[in-house]
Amino acid sequence: MSHNHSPPSPEPAQQRSSWRSIVRHDVPASLVVFLIAIPLSLGIAAASGAPLIAGLVAAVVGGIVAGALGGSPLQVSGPAAGLTVVVAGLAAQFGWAATAGITCAAGLLQILLGVTRIGRLALSLSPAVVHGMLAGIGVTIAVQQLHVVLGGQAQSSLIANVAGLPEQLMAHHPWSVLVGILTVVILLVWPRLPRVSIVPAPLVAVVAVTALASFFMVDVTRVNLPDQPLKELIPPTLPDGGPLAIATAVLTVALVASVESLLSAVAVDKLHRGKRSNLDRELIGQGAANAISGALGGMPVTGVIVRSSTNVAAGARTRASAILHGVWIAVFVLAAGAMLELIPMAALAGVLLVTGLRLVQLAHIRTLRRHDELIVYVVTAAGVAVLGLAEGVLAGLVLALARVLYRLARATVTVTEEGGEWIVRISGTLVFLGVASLVRALRTIPVGASVRVDLQVDHLDHAAYEAIEDWRRGHLARGGSVVLNRAAFRAALRHDTERRIIPWQQRQVVPELDQRAAMLDGIREFEASADPIRPMMARLAADGQKPEQLFITCADSRIVPNMITTTGPGDQFCVRNVGNLVPPSGSNSNSVDAAVEYAVDVLGVSSIVVCGHSHCGAAAAALDASGQDGSALRTWLKHLEVSVRRSAELPDIIDPVTGIKLSAADKLSVTNVAVQLENLRSFACVRKAEEAGRLELVGLYFDIGAAAARLVLGREPYLVRADEELAATAPPPADH
Repeated sequence: MSHNHSPPSPEPAQQRSSWRSIVRHDVPASLVVFLIAIPLSLGIAAASGAPLIAGLVAAVVGGIVAGALGGSPLQVSGPAAGLTVVVAGLAAQFGWAATAGITCAAGLLQILLGVTRIGRLALSLSPAVVHGMLAGIGVTIAVQQLHVVLGGQAQSSLIANVAGLPEQLMAHHPWSVLVGILTVVILLVWPRLPRVSIVPAPLVAVVAVTALASFFMVDVTRVNLPDQPLKELIPPTLPDGGPLAIATAVLTVALVASVESLLSAVAVDKLHRGKRSNLDRELIGQGAANAISGALGGMPVTGVIVRSSTNVAAGARTRASAILHGVWIAVFVLAAGAMLELIPMAALAGVLLVTGLRLVQLAHIRTLRRHDELIVYVVTAAGVAVLGLAEGVLAGLVLALARVLYRLARATVTVTEEGGEWIVRISGTLVFLGVASLVRALRTIPVGASVRVDLQVDHLDHAAYEAIEDWRRGHLARGGSVVLNRAAFRAALRHDTERRIIPWQQRQVVPELDQRAAMLDGIREFEASADPIRPMMARLAADGQKPEQLFITCADSRIVPNMITTTGPGDQFCVRNVGNLVPPSGSNSNSVDAAVEYAVDVLGVSSIVVCGHSHCGAAAAALDASGQDGSALRTWLKHLEVSVRRSAELPDIIDPVTGIKLSAADKLSVTNVAVQLENLRSFACVRKAEEAGRLELVGLYFDIGAAAARLVLGREPYLVRADEELAATAPPPADH
């Protein structure tokens, strides 16, 4: 029996279905994205001081290379507004050929970050800093392009642009102003018109304004492309300058492009229900695109949320849409570049003006204000706009770090007397920096008093622990009494993440408590710390449940569905039984039947997950034919017989990460997941919803010992990592 089990190859019928899906969904979406990418790429190149052909090169390479190699299947890449200020500064400092070389080097650095699997660390940046950076860039772009709308040239800095506005207003370029204003009006009005908003507003604005300007023979500055684009590409060169300046430039491009791409990928994942992004692979794809774009004399490439959201809204299903949009741009530039030269520069400036202002989002400002992070946002935005990108982001990071340190040093300690008992309430984060104020508060309690300590802290370090413990011993020695929740006290010493994820381990540090007392202690701690979630629970109580997922799993006490999927109250509708079984429709399994029909027809869930697991007692019992004949358990386990027979006929199943062959019981658990997915399709409501594209069936296998989940694919099942991009999907069972 083979120890290597590779995924089955897609059958011809499945390949034909895949091609039909591409033709039906991805080709139309790619045309929509192509049409919006042309004006945006030209406008961003113009705003960056780059050759216009460089923006188109970046769009082509971003679409084809990042689309094919990246880890976000529906993200569309190309030149982005977020790098406009950076690129403009590099072009002015080093020249365009050297800027292309810097772009190429930045791409290689991105590949290194992706290969070493530390690319996702870019997401640990404070959201206030990231949104502030984008806002600062947006303001800079908007003020720059306002000069172009007025018929002039953008200056090198925000201060110079603001100072030059009065002179530009007096320069009188009426046709340019009219073109720019008309473009902005169309961009703002078009999305509000019913039934036509599916056509991208930038495309409508640029086409309409270009047609009017050509019809009336308006004298305005227009796009100027080389007659032979391929011969006009500027090859990269090594920058002239000190090693520190060059390294700073490469690092800046790499980090800004990486952060923008990763944030865009995460945002795109929220717009669809398909495969999630592999962020490290996405970083490798973006790096390859930047290396190639720079080598061809193109601009830096990032994932772009405007094009990506358009791609999703247009109905794209796979990465074929992003790749094809790059192909269309290349064909259009080479075959019909003269049409682009009809576009007025003021029209592109109008598109960039609106795009820049939209980087300043009021929703982000309101959210950051609620979380007391607005000052970091404002400082970052102002720093980026006035000082420069690197300086502004650094200022924001320093301020964010200073605020974190301030909060770490801050804990709320109140001492009150209530009915003859002294109550000490400690909340917040209690570390060594706050020990002095804690000790001062504890010393205000009279000698010999009866004291109760109410501890509600996010984290407690050892210095704070010793301070409280030393005070407690001294107070007891002087005749006083202290009531302290030992479970909460010792649990606070552990990391906050561990405390939230595995709170049941608190029982292990208080062996003197019986199980009932431990449960009641846990309930009291939950109620004492539930204030942050009470508004959410109140909304759920008032609005009813609206889960996105039916999660069918085993009754095994070691399986915690919300922990495995990182979901919260109201997100999952759960069914748990011995062996995570879904008997076929008509088997008189009323409870499971009712749950499936209620979840699909009434709750309208968008996915059903069947989750098996390792070390399953039901699987072991099904393989052991002895004992318990006639029992309720044995009767229920008869539903596993199909899985047992199929598992015996299949080759070994190998874990894709460890390379270890699964045991017979674990192999049965994986096979059983595939069988239960087939059983689900025996329900008319499930078949109807799946055929209509409203429901997705997912198989999952949870390895308890490794605390790792694997996807279960195929009728002859095999495992893949849950975060892995799937090259092929096994066909559905033939009898369904």
